[in-house]
Amino acid sequence: MSTPLDALIVDLRRVFEERALAPGAGGYGKQIADLLAAYARDHDDWRRYALFAEDTYARNRLAREEGFELLLLCWGEGQESPIHNHEGQDCWMAVMDGHVEELRYCTPEEVVPGPLVPREAKTFPRGGVAFIRDEIGLHLVRSANDAPAISLHLYAAPYSHCNVYCPETGRVTRKRLGDHSVRGVLV
Repeated sequence: MSTPLDALIVDLRRVFEERALAPGAGGYGKQIADLLAAYARDHDDWRRYALFAEDTYARNRLAREEGFELLLLCWGEGQESPIHNHEGQDCWMAVMDGHVEELRYCTPEEVVPGPLVPREAKTFPRGGVAFIRDEIGLHLVRSANDAPAISLHLYAAPYSHCNVYCPETGRVTRKRLGDHSVRGVLV
């Protein structure tokens, strides 16, 4: 039996396959943002995959293919990501439940020794979609309003490491990314 999540994955696969056949064709980013916003707004079959971790935000993998990776991130009260890059990938975030705050910083090329200062902060409600890539800047993501939140993250290609930036010094370290669960099974 196909679920709305399965249908979303099929639609994403089609978009990424079309993009591979016609690189540089317009509309790709808006098409994906529209798919994610509609899914976030209209469906809740993702809830069975929403597994939280006690001491850090949880990365719950829903799909990992050659062209993209889809993750459900669960943010407990006060949990946040480090300031990080995206390995040159296009990245979308759709809020599924609660409110998620994004703090944007300088681009990786602009990092200099010393404190990193946020350039802007935005809070997204359920159905809201954010987009980032390294040319736009680094960012930190967290639950907003001191309440848990859940967001759906789509990366234009899977990656297993990223750069993490110290907010006080700007120092870069390499971080291996891990999954808390895969399609609802803890790993």
